[in-house]
Amino acid sequence: MTPKSTPRNSLEGLELLSSAVIILDPGSRIVYANAAAENLFESSVKALMSQRLGDLFLNGDHLAEVFEEAVQHRFADKRLDLTLERAGREALQVHVIVTAVDNPEMPVLIELRENVQQLKLDREERLLDQSQANKELIRNLAHEIKNPLGGIRGAAQLLEFELPERQLKELREYTQVIIKEADRLQTLVDRLLAPHRRPHIVGDVNIHEVCERVRSLIVAEFPQGLTIKRDYDLSVPEFRGDKEQLIQAVLNITHNAAQALSQQIRDGGAQITLQTRVARQVTLAKIRYRLALDLHIIDNGPGIPPDIQDRIFYPLVSGREGGSGLGLTLAQTFVQQHMGVIECTSKPGCTDFRILIPLP
Repeated sequence: MTPKSTPRNSLEGLELLSSAVIILDPGSRIVYANAAAENLFESSVKALMSQRLGDLFLNGDHLAEVFEEAVQHRFADKRLDLTLERAGREALQVHVIVTAVDNPEMPVLIELRENVQQLKLDREERLLDQSQANKELIRNLAHEIKNPLGGIRGAAQLLEFELPERQLKELREYTQVIIKEADRLQTLVDRLLAPHRRPHIVGDVNIHEVCERVRSLIVAEFPQGLTIKRDYDLSVPEFRGDKEQLIQAVLNITHNAAQALSQQIRDGGAQITLQTRVARQVTLAKIRYRLALDLHIIDNGPGIPPDIQDRIFYPLVSGREGGSGLGLTLAQTFVQQHMGVIECTSKPGCTDFRILIPLP
């Protein structure tokens, strides 16, 4: 049977699949697409028919190469995880199965399944592994720095005490530099260790009280040029947690956003949105929760530099000159102590930090 004469109802079983299926002719043109493919590509069957596979995506060259290999029967089927870019639309994260079909008129069948959930689980696992690595790094850092730091500071004080009176004024400047830098490093180590030292005080938490406390602190520091928009879902229930830790976590993220908006604040157009919602059927660290707090902190700043987006939760990584790189690390630790996660998406004009925490 030729593609044109192939009755669509002969393939109606494919219409029942939740994964997208397309069938191609020898010229890589689409001769069949099921309903799931219409949904995935956001296009009708009529619009998809006769389009070439490589023309569907901006980076379709690799998929076109795999099609040629299938036509030449170099494999029976091949599996790939791909990011398929589309003009004016969000890229598709998909698992692709390319199958060589024993039909010269329709030699290739391609099945595409969105990888969103699997990618989310993989990302959460990486965040948890990263958090454990951070804890080890912090413990080792504290051990390696604290003891010699105390000795350096003490030695500088003794040296200053032993300086001859006639040289004290001239040389005291140098001993004070050593003492002050030792104190600065001590403060840095104390901040790194803060979440591991402070007891976890559990009580009833209203997330909107947390947001309002953070909002008042940010408005006090940035009274002009910055608008903080509230977008609250008042049906979000209270939950058990450490209110002070959550205030600190939300404050760290919001304060980072405000500092990134320096140019917009000067221009008077800076905006941060605090948005609360209830998410349903959420999987966090491979555990399924019926309900979860879905808190977004969104700003209209320049975005996070692409080269550090995958590392922003690492200690001492900062995209801002003069930043300590500890704010997001501490926020992540505090949220994880509530069995939650922080996710981030960023592009110029919109950075969105999303905090998910299980609800009762």
